[in-house]
Amino acid sequence: MKQLNVYFTFDGTAEKAMNFYAACLGGSIEQIQYFGDAPVETDEGHKNRVMHATMRAGDILLMASDQNPGHPVMGGNQVSLSLNFDNEAEQLETFNKLSEGATITMALEDTFWGARFGMLTDQFGIHWMFNWDKPQ
Repeated sequence: MKQLNVYFTFDGTAEKAMNFYAACLGGSIEQIQYFGDAPVETDEGHKNRVMHATMRAGDILLMASDQNPGHPVMGGNQVSLSLNFDNEAEQLETFNKLSEGATITMALEDTFWGARFGMLTDQFGIHWMFNWDKPQ
């Protein structure tokens, strides 16, 4: 396996979520296509929904779309995104940005395994983990 890419599915908030993640992670939207851009018939109310989007921040690549009309998005806790940091300042800054509208499930704190670690569920229902291995 060369790499793992994360793909999110939203119910009409994909563009907003990807812009939020780009701002929080210091990235940019590389591509965004809407259902209305596809050469197939689409309901007027769904033309502005995202068919596919990519966001890159360094080595991080996130992909997303809005679910097809008529297929509900099912929330769950099966996936968490774990971010590993080179320094405490970057960890704290990113944690604070993603905390906007989030539920913090574990504040950043020192752990028994020698790291500073925290977790949150962001405003879009995505679970994030933040890890910084402290220097020995």
